[in-house]
Amino acid sequence: MAKRIQFAHTGGSEVLELVDVSPSDPGPGEVRVKNEAIGLNFIDIYFRTGLYPAPSLPSGLGTEGAGVVDALGEGVTHLKTGDRVAYAQGPLGAYAEYHTLPADKVVVLPDSVDFDTAAACLLKGLTVQYLLRQTCPLKGGETILFHAAAGGVGSIACQWARELGVKLIGTVSSPEKAALAEKNGAWATIDYTREDVAERVRELTGGEMCDVVYDSVGKDTWELSLDCLKPRALMVSFGNSSGPVDGVNIGILNQKGSLFATRPSLNGYADTRERLEMMANDLFTMLESGKVKIDIAQRYPLEEAGKAQDAVQARKTTGSTILLP
Repeated sequence: MAKRIQFAHTGGSEVLELVDVSPSDPGPGEVRVKNEAIGLNFIDIYFRTGLYPAPSLPSGLGTEGAGVVDALGEGVTHLKTGDRVAYAQGPLGAYAEYHTLPADKVVVLPDSVDFDTAAACLLKGLTVQYLLRQTCPLKGGETILFHAAAGGVGSIACQWARELGVKLIGTVSSPEKAALAEKNGAWATIDYTREDVAERVRELTGGEMCDVVYDSVGKDTWELSLDCLKPRALMVSFGNSSGPVDGVNIGILNQKGSLFATRPSLNGYADTRERLEMMANDLFTMLESGKVKIDIAQRYPLEEAGKAQDAVQARKTTGSTILLP
């Protein structure tokens, strides 16, 4: 038997329960991983609350982890038992001591990347990779706005943008988070709790505004983000921490300057094993070079997953949070 976190109905963190289960054997094309560390991401909260529906209930939770290959299913040739691996996609169930998932969603870790770092950054780092290198391939010299710049994704984005020669303006909620974002490479920060974000962007850019806005907040910042863009610029809405953007008249993109908008996701970019490995190798190169460092600011035992989610949802965390089985 092994431990896992599951929920039988949606709601607050109180619906999460620690239960004993028998780890499932991998089927054809699958692999079972003995987790050494587990990533916690805002999307996990979306599933718990029902914003994103789980395939069935009761359901496991989480999609990100790192550990050792424990068993292989038929037809898996690119992995072997004992490999150090990490994953960020696949079926729910990473909040567990063992997780079985498609082998094509698993990447081998280089020796230089430890389990905690991999679990803390694979989903977030791959997200930054597709945002900065694919959704809008930044070449250097651009000015961008990145919401939640002191969070797990934002902390990586600040460092990666600095390496690319991009001026990243990060929104934050406190002086402490501003200092962290700037330490990570943000060109400037805006405290949205006491400053007018669009007006401050105007001041910082001399009226030019931004080439791209990266918005993981959603409903609360949609129009504000559009107001921070220069004409014909790109709005990238990639999250819903305040709720989903809905009821939008597409004509607003015309009214605010013939803007472009996209709603990307990791699954839309890492949709083949070849693309996933390319993106992961790009991330691992940044980690190995020291150009991107991962701040694991919070570690919780697996049984405290609810407490950890509450801290993330209340925006009381910085950097990355991991669970330890």
